[in-house]
Amino acid sequence: MIKAMIFDLDGTLVDTEKLKAISYARAAVQLAANGLREETVLDAFKEVVGLSRREVSMYILERFGLADAAAARMDYFGVDAPWQAFIQVRLPIYEELLAEPQALISNLLPHTVAWVHQARTPYQLRVGLATMSYCPQVRRVLETLTLAHAFDFVASRDDVEQGKPDPEIYQLVACELGVAPVECLVIEDSPTGVKAALAAGMNCIAVTTAFTRDSIRMQQLLPAQQIVDEPTQLAATIGNLLTQKV
Repeated sequence: MIKAMIFDLDGTLVDTEKLKAISYARAAVQLAANGLREETVLDAFKEVVGLSRREVSMYILERFGLADAAAARMDYFGVDAPWQAFIQVRLPIYEELLAEPQALISNLLPHTVAWVHQARTPYQLRVGLATMSYCPQVRRVLETLTLAHAFDFVASRDDVEQGKPDPEIYQLVACELGVAPVECLVIEDSPTGVKAALAAGMNCIAVTTAFTRDSIRMQQLLPAQQIVDEPTQLAATIGNLLTQKV
């Protein structure tokens, strides 16, 4: 029986994954000296959706030959690795994007957000959030979207040693909600997040985005009936799974 729903944030409740991708792309363009286009980096970002800052940064630096350009800024930022310098180039860009409330509001994903509320009424489930974003950014996003008090427990990247696809963050949320992993239904958007939920022993539905649709399908992590490409189908998909688990 499902007793809790746990949501991812980026790409699941709000399309901040798109904003993250833009920030990485613009930072890469800043470092490049060869006319690198934002669109090219955005397309490459699909390969690393849901991974940590370090993993995403290292992938982009290697993919586009930007390690030396990032290394040249290590002293300026007082860091010890090229990927750290790249993050320092990228973060102000992302913070600027997040600072505009309308940018977040316009990227809210209403069909998923609706279930944050419906999980409680009428289903009377516990509600959690498990995100690889860091606490200050999570707080800003939730406050802007009036979701700051919508969850019984929120876990961010600051709260765990290992990021997704490690199951640690989902195990933590289940523990704090007081439910067994098998009693949890996770709503995710990325292969990395789905892997984390499954590794935690939880039920999972994937709501795909333009960044994750192909990889979710290709990796065959979930049965087809638990993959939602069209958001209007989410309610029926969740309803069917909840009914099966009663």
